[in-house]
Amino acid sequence: MANALDQTEASRLLRNSLGIAAGTSPTTPMLLRLCTTTGSASAAGTEVAGGSYARQNLTTALGTEANGSVTTTGAVTFTLMPAATVTSAEVWDSVPRRAWWAALTASKTTASGDTLTFAIGAITIQNNA
Repeated sequence: MANALDQTEASRLLRNSLGIAAGTSPTTPMLLRLCTTTGSASAAGTEVAGGSYARQNLTTALGTEANGSVTTTGAVTFTLMPAATVTSAEVWDSVPRRAWWAALTASKTTASGDTLTFAIGAITIQNNA
């Protein structure tokens, strides 16, 4: 899953790193949202709705940062999904504030009641510097 930093988040980090404005840390836990339309750097995608879909805690699945990237060391599982075609995922904090977005390598289609799992190592978030 490729990923990109949300434009608003990138601007916030730039201002903070240059001392132009104080930074505000995300409010944890960080949550993984699934989307049926893929967003962009400046606009969120359309979040899955229906069934018993619920955003999942990504913080507990994240490993440590190494060489500018963080990969999941735990699986992230969505149970009792609605019928949907998931095209992308987004990382939000609990405020909510979007931080990262990514199109899936391949869309995932679920039937009502399905479980969708991202295995250990399936999610990598990296800076593109």
